[in-house]
Amino acid sequence: MTVKEKLNKLEELLDIEQDTLREDAELDQLNQWDSIAVISLIAMYDCDFEKTVAPDRVKEFKTVKDIMDEME
Repeated sequence: MTVKEKLNKLEELLDIEQDTLREDAELDQLNQWDSIAVISLIAMYDCDFEKTVAPDRVKEFKTVKDIMDEME
């Protein structure tokens, strides 16, 4: 999966306009980054990447790139 594909997947998950999210975006600066987004992200990892990611691990994420790195 390319960087653009990962960003587009996150934009869809967070309901952000396509091609506007950047890797260096800080999660705490995104209005869409909330508890529902965390749950959706965990579900996405499980369904799309067959990975289990604990909520405590997600809480460690600071940037969009942190989320993308976990997709690999």
